[in-house]
Amino acid sequence: MLDGVSLDQLRTFIAAADEGSFSAAARKLNRVQSAVSGWVGGLEEQIGVVLFDRSGRFPKLTAEGVLLLADARNVISGVDTLKARAKLMTSGLEAELSVVVDVFFPTDIVSAAAKAFASQFPLTPLRLFVEGLGAGYEPVLDERCSLGILAALPVAFPSLVSERIGELVLVTVAAASHPLANVGHRIPKRTLARHVQLVLTDRSSLMEGQDYGVMSPSTWRLADLSTKHAFLKDGVGWGSMPLHMVESDIAAGRLVVLDVEGMPPSGFMLTISAVHQASTSPGPAGRWFIDHLKASTASGGLLEHELT
Repeated sequence: MLDGVSLDQLRTFIAAADEGSFSAAARKLNRVQSAVSGWVGGLEEQIGVVLFDRSGRFPKLTAEGVLLLADARNVISGVDTLKARAKLMTSGLEAELSVVVDVFFPTDIVSAAAKAFASQFPLTPLRLFVEGLGAGYEPVLDERCSLGILAALPVAFPSLVSERIGELVLVTVAAASHPLANVGHRIPKRTLARHVQLVLTDRSSLMEGQDYGVMSPSTWRLADLSTKHAFLKDGVGWGSMPLHMVESDIAAGRLVVLDVEGMPPSGFMLTISAVHQASTSPGPAGRWFIDHLKASTASGGLLEHELT
């Protein structure tokens, strides 16, 4: 008999409990009182539980009714969410938005965008992945992610299209205690080559056989940027980092910006773009996410981080 429980019965049960009487529930639902009493009575018969004590002037929830009221609310809430989500889908909104974000991209900008996204699209789940180099492009290429917020690479991806988000600054740094920090003049590449370079390794095969920004034959490959950051501060080696991640270390004297031959003294500008399959344009949620990041970077985000 439980399979025969209807949404109308559950909504009537909730209304009776909320309004405090069958007559008040009838007014709220725009029904006659006998219909409300019939719906609630029928529900009690079907589930085999008395929901209301009718011995007083007004019906009062039984202990069992109190517990089952919470379940009824959950069922109705789930159905309402299903209907609302289905309606949004028919309007073209994505069922979910899956995004891979470059490890170089500022986390605070992503976090602010995710918070705003939750408010703008409360029924659309957001899946975020953080990857670097070619490993960031792989989820977009194999369509595990519909959108990538990724740094430009010296590799062509014919099936993808990109839209510029902004730029971030990469600076070459070493610990204040590192020999390179005390050179005192523009550092030739041959001098850099005598010291260990800390390099972010590519966890994909897309750039196999290619080294991006490697200038020393002695390299330590690190799988994540936070470890590279820690190693740099400990003087293990030298390497490039996004300026926004090391600004406080530079200001405090823990890290020193190296004046490297062939590199602009202000740092190297790295373009960040929104990337997606050419055959599939972003839906409303994806379009909103891109535009929000572009607005954030233009009004005090990436472009504000410049080495002075």
